[in-house]
Amino acid sequence: MNQYNESQRLLERASSVLAGGVSSEFRKYNHPHALFYKAGNGSRITDVDGNEYLDFTLSQGPLILGHSHPRVLAAVQSYSALGQLYAGQHIQEVELAEKLCRHIPSAELLRFCLDGSEAVQTAFRVARAKTGKNKFLRFEGHYHGWLDNVAWGISSPGLESLGEEDQPNCYPWSNGISPNSREEFIILPWNDLDLLAQTVERYKDELAAIITEPIMCNNGCILPKEGFLEGIRSICDRYGIALIFDEVITGFRLGLGGAQTYFNVTPDLSIFAKAMGSGYPISAIVGKASWMECISKSEVIHAGTMNSSNPTIAASLATISVLEEEQPYPRMFELGERLMRGLEDAGKEAHQNLKVYGIGPVLVTSFSDLEGVFNYRDTLQADKAKLNTFIIGMQNQGVRIIGRGLWYISAVHTEKDIDFAIEKAKYVLAHMG
Repeated sequence: MNQYNESQRLLERASSVLAGGVSSEFRKYNHPHALFYKAGNGSRITDVDGNEYLDFTLSQGPLILGHSHPRVLAAVQSYSALGQLYAGQHIQEVELAEKLCRHIPSAELLRFCLDGSEAVQTAFRVARAKTGKNKFLRFEGHYHGWLDNVAWGISSPGLESLGEEDQPNCYPWSNGISPNSREEFIILPWNDLDLLAQTVERYKDELAAIITEPIMCNNGCILPKEGFLEGIRSICDRYGIALIFDEVITGFRLGLGGAQTYFNVTPDLSIFAKAMGSGYPISAIVGKASWMECISKSEVIHAGTMNSSNPTIAASLATISVLEEEQPYPRMFELGERLMRGLEDAGKEAHQNLKVYGIGPVLVTSFSDLEGVFNYRDTLQADKAKLNTFIIGMQNQGVRIIGRGLWYISAVHTEKDIDFAIEKAKYVLAHMG
């Protein structure tokens, strides 16, 4: 059993100066409390008590090349030595943008931002400016950042509280969210194309955009039903509505072109972040020129003092270059499939109702009696207490997983890592009762 005494001491110290002792809400929800870390290398991370973990959180997703990749660190160091921030343009910014435009189908023009939340709001502004309409349509359980107008419909008191699918009840994620922000969007369950088509027909004169995760990664790691993304694309074309893909998670994880290449569906605007920067704060709104030209023409203002700083651009350029050269994706998919099969077999062997969903480089474990999971409502039928017991057990066995059951595969994970995780899962599942 791991000991966490030093983390506890530091958390008590931090709580006197940091609200809740942390700088992001999700960091509170660890076992037995927020933990402090001192080093990360490759697929491993070590906390201040000396506990080492095989890391499948990848810092909530960004570390697609693992911790402390030498090419990334060297690029940041050398480029930062020339200057941190110019409040002007620099050559690597252009080089990175050229790479993204080559790889991403929807990327004809782009702008760099600092995080996914900011880039999402930029996309909404572009969609409103071009269409002259104000509302956007989004889906239950999809996460598009923590700002007010998207901080709805990602939590609820329970399944029954959501109401009818064609007129869902929608709850704010936090106190302090402006109630007026609820008027900015229409929300629906995901993966129901008929319901979507009917709803858009009803509200077509109000809708500027439809935004979706192409894979519902933040809740359940659920794939789109066959034809669903293509159907959204067709609906948006029919009514002149912007299709926005939030590829903060899927971007550079399924391939250099993101989920839009994997599924062969090209949105009008896309959001990329996380894996692009290997842990440095960067995001991008990318889009077709016909949509992005309103930024080019200064009809839509996009700004930010810290945008495209030297360290963030250098980290991203190095990350994309390594992915281009090494092409780790076939191997990442193979490792993910190996992990999924191993976990499923471990669940059956232990007579646990463990379910594993996902797609190679990103997957989720849950405990449920459902045969399939297709939307957020289905995820609410999972046993969260049982999942928490599993997550704690895996942590105590030296395997770190995101608290909602999400696993990320990096380019530096190995077959040995996967087999280690499977063996630890067998042990934990066998002792869960």
